[in-house]
This record gives sequence, C-alpha cells and structure tokens, in this order.
Amino acid sequence: MNGSSVLRKHNFKNVLSILENRLFSTTSEATFETKPFKLHHLENGPSTTVTLSSEDALKYYKQMQTIRRIETAAGNLYKEKIVRGFCHLYSGQEACAVGMKAVFRDTDSIITAYRAHGWTYLMGIEPFGVLSELTGRKSGNARGKGGSMHMYAKNFYGGNGIVGAQVPLGAGIAFAAKYYGNGGVCFSLYGDGAANQGQVFEAYNMAKLWDLPCVFVCENNGYGMGTSSERSSASVAYYTRGDYIPGIWVDGMDVLAVREASRFAIDYCTNGKGPLVLETATYRYSGHSMSDPGTSYRTRDEIQEVRQTRDPITSFKEKIIGANLVNIDTLKAIDKEVKAQIDEAVKKAKSDTEIGLSELPGDIYSNPLETIVRGVTPFKNLEHIRVGPAVNLK
Repeated sequence: MNGSSVLRKHNFKNVLSILENRLFSTTSEATFETKPFKLHHLENGPSTTVTLSSEDALKYYKQMQTIRRIETAAGNLYKEKIVRGFCHLYSGQEACAVGMKAVFRDTDSIITAYRAHGWTYLMGIEPFGVLSELTGRKSGNARGKGGSMHMYAKNFYGGNGIVGAQVPLGAGIAFAAKYYGNGGVCFSLYGDGAANQGQVFEAYNMAKLWDLPCVFVCENNGYGMGTSSERSSASVAYYTRGDYIPGIWVDGMDVLAVREASRFAIDYCTNGKGPLVLETATYRYSGHSMSDPGTSYRTRDEIQEVRQTRDPITSFKEKIIGANLVNIDTLKAIDKEVKAQIDEAVKKAKSDTEIGLSELPGDIYSNPLETIVRGVTPFKNLEHIRVGPAVNLK
C-alpha cells in the first residue's frame, strides 16, 4: 500500500470517528436560554438560563410523545364511536403539563379542566388505564364510569366539566394543604375561555386573603369553545388578571420555560407569600372538543404554521439533538417504544369488558353514612358497595 492510500485510509477513519461521535456520543448536561418571562407585581422572576441533563431530556421527550400518542389514539377511537360523550384533546399543549410535573414534589397536587388524559398519565396511571377509561371499560382508571374528564390518581383531583369550577376547588385543595401543614402546593388549571368566570375571581380573593399555596394556571391556547381570546376578553394579559396577586407569563410551547416558571411558583408559594397566577401561552391543534372541527374560527394555514414552527415536541427534539444531549437513534427507539405501548393499550381497551349494572352504585362515598342510594326512580333503591380504595382521602 502506497503512502497516499494509507493517508486516505487514515482520513476515512477520522471521518468515521467524527460521525460516530456525533451520532452516539452525548454530553451529560447542557444550558439553554428561554424566552423572557413577563412579570406582574414581581421584582424578580424565574431564570431564563436553564440547565438540562440528558436523563431529563429523554424523560420529557418520552412523556410528551406518550401524551401525543394517547390523544391521537383517543381521537381515532372517538371517530370509531368507541369513545362516546365528550372528548377534549391536549395535542399541542404537552409542554405545559410535562413542564409543571417535572418539578412536582410528593406533596404537590393538581386539578384541571376538560383536557385531563395527559395529566392522568403523568400522575401515575398507565396509558391502558387512561384509554380503557375513555372506552368505558372495567380496567379504566375509574372502572369506566368517569369517562374523558373524571379520572383520578394520588394528588390528582381529575378534570372538571363545569367551566371554571375547578378553580375554587383548587383553592380548597390548597387550603387543605395549608391546614394540614404538609407544605404542598396546588396547581389549579383553567383555560382562557374560563378566565372570565366570576368564580375565578372569587377564588383569587379568598386565596389571597388566606395566602393559600395555590398556583392559578391559565393555559391560554388562544381559543375558547369557538372564538379567539381577543374576541372574548377585554384583557388578554391573563397573568395580570389576579390584580393584587402576582403573575408570570411563560412560553407554554417550551417545556423548559414552563418547568422553570413552575419551580419559581412552588418556591414562591411555599415561602408563605400566598398564591400566584401563571399564564402558559400555548396552542391546541384540535377543536375545542371532538365535535368541533376547529376551523370555522381559525384557518388551517394557522394551525399548520404552528405545527411547523412552534410544536413543543419537534422544537424540543431539535434543541436536545443540537446540544448533543441525545442521539437520533435513541429518540427513534423511544418513538417506536411509545407507539407499540399505545397500540397495545388500544387493542386491550377495545377487547376489555364493561362493569356490571350491580357496580353502578359503587364507591359513590368513601365513608357512607347511609348505604341506600336512590335509583332511577324513588321506588327502586340501590345498595351502596365498596369496590376499590378511596383516592386522596385524608
């Protein structure tokens, strides 16, 4: 072999080594800059310089992908008429939930509105438990009796079907945390469409009077049931709507920005300073619910533009690959794993059975003082039975 051949071979090995390092070698930690936070009645806010480990990068990516897959599956099951009733999807808003959950402690809790599927998974329920609940099956999180909104787990008080009603309930959960002295903080989530509800402001008032450890989170996805926030709200600066309660605006499409804002909020509340309003500026890809095509009050081009430029999963993927925190093959393996898990959960949910009629009066109360429950008519009563353990019972 002549000298030039040896040199070419040497250079080829160097190129291969560089490519292998780029594909398979990763750093353990990286630093990023978020969009500036907007502050209301706060001298200092969360840091815009955030640090992310490779372990957390993979965790957040998998969680967001799992939520997206669950919601895609839920939408398909609804179209097949296997999921009945109401069904509100969280697709596009994954960074909000994953960012908040990333800093939750064992004592922190959450109550939300319609879009509860992803939160149920994040709070400890496997995708099969979520999808079988949506399909009304006995293996569901609430034995198939709760449906799309009424799923529960430890420190998770479910979704709520009455617009804005979860906000004062969240203040009540925060009151309980303060009463018991467990140091917990409650995140009470609502949308921009519910932000004009009177009970929201009543909850603000009580929370501030008693300095409750409550974070009022307005997930501003730009649209209420069928109209934009600009057409329904005289003020769209939702983070300032607490008036005497400090507030923070955060880019809700950036999981790291939401994480840091949530970390700041927990520290603020646990230091005895009272409640905080957190606005996450996000976007929903689907309509308000599955019965809403979502295109009569906005254009398809707008939705497509957000998907291409601001998608929380795609942008996070590009960020962590660019910082050499993860490699492409690992993310592809996660995608494959999540798809297989959700596909299997859908298959099992479809084949699962429903509960019997005898179980319908089960678990209405955790400690019933009377065991007789009125039936369809006052002349046909039912017997209250205990089926499973009570969740979040003090």
